[in-house]
Amino acid sequence: MPNSMITSRCALRFRRLLLPISCPCHGPPKTGTPSVNSQAPKTPSISRSVSTGRRLTILGIETSCDDTGVAILDSDGRILGESLFSQQELHSDFGGIIPPLARDLHLENIQKASDSALENANMTLGDVDAIAVTNRPGLPLSLLVGLNHAKKLAVSAQKPLIPIHHMEAHAFTVRMVEKVEFPFLVLLISGGHSLLAIAQDVSKFLLLGSTFDDAPGEAFDKATRRLKLRNLEEFTGMSGGQAMETAASRGDPSAFPIAEPLLHNKDCNFSFAGIKNSARSFIIQEEEKHGIEGDEVLPNVSDLCASMQLAITKHLCRRVGRAMEFVNRNNLLPDDRRSLVVSGGVACNGYIGRAMHFVGSRCGYKVYIPPRHLCTDNGVMIAWNAVEKWKANLDIHPYNALGSIDIESKCPLGEDISAEV
Repeated sequence: MPNSMITSRCALRFRRLLLPISCPCHGPPKTGTPSVNSQAPKTPSISRSVSTGRRLTILGIETSCDDTGVAILDSDGRILGESLFSQQELHSDFGGIIPPLARDLHLENIQKASDSALENANMTLGDVDAIAVTNRPGLPLSLLVGLNHAKKLAVSAQKPLIPIHHMEAHAFTVRMVEKVEFPFLVLLISGGHSLLAIAQDVSKFLLLGSTFDDAPGEAFDKATRRLKLRNLEEFTGMSGGQAMETAASRGDPSAFPIAEPLLHNKDCNFSFAGIKNSARSFIIQEEEKHGIEGDEVLPNVSDLCASMQLAITKHLCRRVGRAMEFVNRNNLLPDDRRSLVVSGGVACNGYIGRAMHFVGSRCGYKVYIPPRHLCTDNGVMIAWNAVEKWKANLDIHPYNALGSIDIESKCPLGEDISAEV
């Protein structure tokens, strides 16, 4: 299989590459446009009105992992001010995220991020209508920094607080820039998550599948470190996923037969540990074959990256196609408005994005992927989710009654119906 099959210059060959992994909704592409509720009860004691003549404004805070993000957004989705402090390069030097270090850096940056966002918006804290913050799921030490800071701001400015589920925020970010109506199918893929769900409204999700082990972003990161891509100047400062995609664009995806997992599992769950371990075995074999030592990098590193990226993409496509078939058979989405949203850090991968658009076209779905800067963790997605909750009068807590709000390091996404699939 030639290298040109994965280049964006040859759409026909790319389609042929993906034909064996297309969705189970057989037939030619269609024409036209291709039991836990995680929300808190409504709190009617909050006045949701804003001053006459101006839009609602929300300050959103994100510290669920290793990025300190703060943004101020209005109810029309306009970003008024934003600040983001990334820890990516530092943690990459250690081979992974170190929670106490992440906490310390959040503590160092959280006030600066808030001040910078307000300054960029030319606003004071008193000008915003509410504070929003990620309180679930995520690294406990990191979540605590954001929640404590948000509570401090809410109390000092006497503003209501809106706690946010991190993955729900990823699911809704696209609604800032595209008219995606409920209900819709959503694939959330990142360094810590791989989820397939139906977003029925702002407060309700039906979970169709999740990962048994690793997430795709984690698999990319670990393989990138094992391949020592950061030893090459070209990849310095890149995330693991970005380095993997860049290297893969020059490789042969058929060079290494990395098997797709769970082929006999008739559900929508994921598993990426086998792909990661298979890639590691090939890396060891190739290092022995080429006599690679120390910080040297394999001469065929691009082929390994392309093969691993293809295996992950095939697995994602098959599970998404299966979810579409389940949704269609059970009439869970309107026939004339079937939509798939793909979000999370791994949604930045253009190869995976093109594959999702292809599967969507085969199954009669319109596919939406937020712009790259909105796929990764940021304060904007937190503020936007709060805007949607405010409009629905959901989960709005008075500044003098915040004691019940706590972090949840692990938290399900809606009602799990994966057994029905």
